[in-house]
Amino acid sequence: MTTNFATCDLCDAHKNDAVEQFRVLPPVFKDFGARRVFCGPVVTLKCFEDNSLVKAAVDACGFQDTQQGRVGKVLVVDGASSLRRALLGGNLGAAAARNGWAGVVIDGCVRDVAELAQLDVGIRALASIPMPTEKKNQGLKDLALQIQGVWVKPGEWLYADADGMVISATRLV
Repeated sequence: MTTNFATCDLCDAHKNDAVEQFRVLPPVFKDFGARRVFCGPVVTLKCFEDNSLVKAAVDACGFQDTQQGRVGKVLVVDGASSLRRALLGGNLGAAAARNGWAGVVIDGCVRDVAELAQLDVGIRALASIPMPTEKKNQGLKDLALQIQGVWVKPGEWLYADADGMVISATRLV
């Protein structure tokens, strides 16, 4: 998958698009993975202080084959902005990298920051906290999410670089 894009250029080109077509996530997310630039089709999860579905997702195949070649997907997790428990740590981050995910974006926390920093996967989250989650097998998948006030739907495309993250209804590069 090409990472030959700049979110600033995408915003310049699409700033007048309808909000259903192009959106920008707020600048509240921090980088935790080694891959700083990533993009791919979105897979969504919603869970609160329970990472059972996150584990199932990153343990599964994180890429899809397209006419343009193989592309890594981006897992977007609505963790309700919880700052009390980490939804992704070193083991799950390693599984995401191993299984071909381009990135993981969490509206919540991560842990094992030193381990995550070594992984070839994009990881963005609000903060880090050492507390793990409960495992109750609760949550929802494949639904439209509101992340920091911005709608993100399964199958849309997320583009991330040092300037931020944008969501597009269609593939842009």
